[in-house]
Amino acid sequence: MKKREVQASVKDERLVKKRRDQMIKGAVTLFIQKGFHRTTTREIAKAAGFSIGTLYEYIRTKEDVLYLVCDSIYDQVSDRLQKDLDTNQGTLESLKMGIADYFRVVDEMQDEVLVMYQEVKSLSKDALPYVLKKEIEMVEMFEQIISRCVENKEFDLTEDRIKMIAHNIFVQGQMWAFRRWSLKKMYTLEEYIELQTELLFQGIRKPALSRTGGE
Repeated sequence: MKKREVQASVKDERLVKKRRDQMIKGAVTLFIQKGFHRTTTREIAKAAGFSIGTLYEYIRTKEDVLYLVCDSIYDQVSDRLQKDLDTNQGTLESLKMGIADYFRVVDEMQDEVLVMYQEVKSLSKDALPYVLKKEIEMVEMFEQIISRCVENKEFDLTEDRIKMIAHNIFVQGQMWAFRRWSLKKMYTLEEYIELQTELLFQGIRKPALSRTGGE
């Protein structure tokens, strides 16, 4: 799916990137505090450190800012996952490490992930499919690891189960961000990773045990 282009009147690409990065950082803080709909473009410009006139040299609408925020967040998470995940090993250890790495990325970017979770629904109809496709691509990284584990006889799973487990991992990582107000009262990040991984592996192994008559 083709990337949605956000028009800018400035032609210097390096300056466009610099200003938009400032804009994204300021917008994330405001969206956390007030939400997308209650935040004004004037407030975004002020948080970014420039005038409203300058803001409109790099975007056309407030919805453009939201798109840039979501696109940037998905890119950052995806880039980190691609560096950290080994989708080829297909071992229990590689899957455990992949889950832990992903949860740590979410912890480091929890404000950004919270904005993404809360505000992605406000994207325009032409922008939403592209952004959601990027999320599916991240889920597919976990599908690849789990599929390799199945090929290596670590698990006995159908294709449907592989897909569901990959989605569960992705959502459990996000949950650390959007339920942090409650979870951090009970667990450290490492305790959360350990418990979620333990529960996940229990769920994966149980079907295979039941088919062989195990308890």
